[in-house]
Amino acid sequence: MNASVLPTLGWDVLPALPDAAQVIVPAASVRDLPERAIQFGTGAFLRGFVDYFLDVANAAGQFNGRVVAVGSTGSGRDRAFGEQDGLYTLVSRGLENGALIEERRIVGAVSRALSAQDEWADVLACARSPHLSLVFSNTTEVGFTLDEGDALDAAPPRSFPGKLTRFLLERARTFAFAPSKGLIVLPCELLEQNGAQLRRLVLQVAELWECEPGFARWVQESVTFCDTLVDRIVPGAPRGEDAAQLQRTLGYQDSLLTTAECFRLFVIAGDDVLKARLGFADADAGIVVTPDIAAYRTRKVSLLNGAHTVSVATALLTGCDTVLQAMQHPAVGTYLQRVLLDEILPVVDAPNADAFARSVLERFANPHVQHALIDITLHGTTKWRVRVVPTLVRAVERTGRVPDGIAFGLAAHLVFARGEIAAARKSAGLSVPADELGDVIRAAWQGVDDRSTTSLQSFVKRVLEDTSLWGVDLSVLPQLQHTVVTHVSRICSQGALRALDALLSVGVA
Repeated sequence: MNASVLPTLGWDVLPALPDAAQVIVPAASVRDLPERAIQFGTGAFLRGFVDYFLDVANAAGQFNGRVVAVGSTGSGRDRAFGEQDGLYTLVSRGLENGALIEERRIVGAVSRALSAQDEWADVLACARSPHLSLVFSNTTEVGFTLDEGDALDAAPPRSFPGKLTRFLLERARTFAFAPSKGLIVLPCELLEQNGAQLRRLVLQVAELWECEPGFARWVQESVTFCDTLVDRIVPGAPRGEDAAQLQRTLGYQDSLLTTAECFRLFVIAGDDVLKARLGFADADAGIVVTPDIAAYRTRKVSLLNGAHTVSVATALLTGCDTVLQAMQHPAVGTYLQRVLLDEILPVVDAPNADAFARSVLERFANPHVQHALIDITLHGTTKWRVRVVPTLVRAVERTGRVPDGIAFGLAAHLVFARGEIAAARKSAGLSVPADELGDVIRAAWQGVDDRSTTSLQSFVKRVLEDTSLWGVDLSVLPQLQHTVVTHVSRICSQGALRALDALLSVGVA
């Protein structure tokens, strides 16, 4: 059947789904559930993670609520949610206990989506709801930034902390700062102590705006900011024939169709009292509520996210398009495995780190997940700062030498930041993920002669010692500058593949 004549997903489509769809559908009664949560973000990750967990909980009769999604990027996903009655399809595929499986689920946990830019008054109205109990967010690491130009009366404030502060202030004033009307805030950004950081930012915004003293007390005493750790690969929209075949099988069009791996882990810092308040924590084995999430975070951010970040530029520069292609590439796959097992794993202090690292390789090789490498470059330099630099520094401290594979990945990142791949994508009409700190590296390339060792040495030194990029002065690490210059020179003069072959031929030093 031609996809162009398929109906658009909506509640009216569900009764007529073909048997071949084999899709889990929400009960019609879900439409009557109160809006108990709000999420800042409408992107693929929240759809494949938070909204999935809430949907599973509703199906089990445990959460009994829906979530309002707030879009802030102008993506148009808020309109797509409206056109589809808040519904979308999540297809989870991969290896589970050694077997290939696929689950199709129409998620009904989202009641509606609002545009922060165009419907800020409606967003604030959600804050006045007596049913509301939870706030989720996924704004990536760069979203946790204080914008001193934000204004209390802006509609909306520019930054995420500004939006959240204004939202909480609306609720506090509506209920006269009643302690019982405090919310639980669960940020899903991959930052250490993300809950504590967000709480601090909210209090800073409140001080900047000179909010009444009672508000700061209410935030401190009645709003619970949870540190969290999230782990699920959610590539988002399927592409090409995969997307067309899925929609033919499902029997409807879905502009929010989302794919994810089967693995999922949501670790929330808290006790049994908090677990009961959440209302959804018992619905899925992938949810863990524990007083200490540090070991979970170290393991995941260093091994899974770190491996992604350290290898993505190398994979792109050698012509790979997806994580799966990188794993299947003779040189890139070998490089990724060596860096993960021989350089990152030895300095990760976490229980079951070895087993987790090997599961990461299996997840990367999931034949059902076409995770576009270019998507991983979103805020790529910030990801290096958070996910790789601590491992690099720790490795040097423990061994006294620079791990050559990580240094190669850093060199590839610097070459990628020069912008040739981005320019080619733009000229082809393709999107280019933002990387504000990467723009700083690209500017530093101006006037650099990549055929001159002296010119490259000056460039690499200037970039490595920029603490605004990495959080630390990387130029002080023994031999890092020399090693990175060597790899950058080889990549520029010989191409990434030959440079990588040269690295692999002598092993990871």
